[in-house]
Amino acid sequence: MTTMTAPMSWARQAEAWLDGFGKAGWITATVLAFIVFWPVGLALLAYMIWGKQMFGKSCRKQARQGAAVLRSSGNTAFDAYKADTLRRLEDEQAAFDSFLHRLREAKDKAEFDQFMEDNRRKRDAGQTVDHPL
Repeated sequence: MTTMTAPMSWARQAEAWLDGFGKAGWITATVLAFIVFWPVGLALLAYMIWGKQMFGKSCRKQARQGAAVLRSSGNTAFDAYKADTLRRLEDEQAAFDSFLHRLREAKDKAEFDQFMEDNRRKRDAGQTVDHPL
């Protein structure tokens, strides 16, 4: 009975060690396994696909982290501070997005005005106006 648990614990330890490196660790291990002995690489690839290593764990981890932000800590003062800070950060992000939008519009307008000025100058000088379109 102990001989069956030893390999299983070794496999679990190896899996936990590779999980520590994330997707990059699993992909690197698979590529190296293909280079050294291709059946092992194929087995690792199959395990990643069917074992949800490639797609499932990171999505579940992100969902847990997102849910942890919304969860109450049990301390009402901290929860109020957290809600206020999140609201302030969202407002700052919205203000910054608005600023970037206005900045892009101003840049576009300045470029267009420069184009129109150059176009008018060429036309007044009697040159042919080249339109890139």
